[in-house]
Amino acid sequence: MTQDNCFLLGYIVRTHGTAGNVVIYLDVDYPDDYDGLESVYVEIKGDLVPYFIQDINLQKQSNAIVSFEDVDSMAKAQALVGSSLYLPLEDLEELGNEDFYYHEIKGFTVVDQTSGALGVVRDVYTLNGQDLIAMDYQGSEILIPTAVEIVLKADKEKQQLIVNLPEGLLDVYLDKDSAANTPDDAD
Repeated sequence: MTQDNCFLLGYIVRTHGTAGNVVIYLDVDYPDDYDGLESVYVEIKGDLVPYFIQDINLQKQSNAIVSFEDVDSMAKAQALVGSSLYLPLEDLEELGNEDFYYHEIKGFTVVDQTSGALGVVRDVYTLNGQDLIAMDYQGSEILIPTAVEIVLKADKEKQQLIVNLPEGLLDVYLDKDSAANTPDDAD
């Protein structure tokens, strides 16, 4: 199994207790969908290694306490902390044509309802609970919030992401003079 055939499920964030349990962060919209999870792939030194789950206990805020088979000590659990967790793409639920998973829109053309075609989706970042779509536009990286009033739909057939950008969003990234025009303390 390779990362190309998988999606990022989350991360192992810390150990829990002394019996080898770990706390995982599920980086998904609906953590409850993974309550019956039987196995995951753990990224170890660039390779995806299958781990079987003995017990998973969902907590609040997308965390779960997990017991893996053969991870029965704090030392074994500590060795996994910081690792990424993956599942095969075929485990994802099929979405309608306008809904999308983040990995699906990489390479899509961003089309604003007002300005037309802008650029190509390069990546999607999750920062402090805010997901941002990254694209290059006129030599600058533009970050687009994934709010439903901004990102309207994905047209998978045309490979387009239809957006309604807030007025001035592009200008914020393109106005390089604003940083250079700060008041001079010597005046």
